[in-house]
Amino acid sequence: MFVDTRYEHVVLDEANVAVIAGTNLKVQELVAERLAWGWSPEELLLNHPYLTLGQIFSALAYYADHQAEIEAAIEVDVRLVDQLRRQTKSSPLLTRRNMQSLV
Repeated sequence: MFVDTRYEHVVLDEANVAVIAGTNLKVQELVAERLAWGWSPEELLLNHPYLTLGQIFSALAYYADHQAEIEAAIEVDVRLVDQLRRQTKSSPLLTRRNMQSLV
């Protein structure tokens, strides 16, 4: 079940997370790409051709009105990824490749 918001192309999922309507793309994921790569709305569109420019602008408008909340969620995701990287051993293939690049 999705809950409509005042943003035409943004809905809230069961976990109360903002998602671009008709997709499974979270607003925070789109925003994280914009922040990480500095992509304009048009560049986001090039990288997500299944979206419309209206969906992108609606997601960015939602972000503008919920900036602290979305940036906190992005930070939680970044910390989780960092933790998983520290806990995960390197694969034998990756270890061999890294050793070869040192030679």
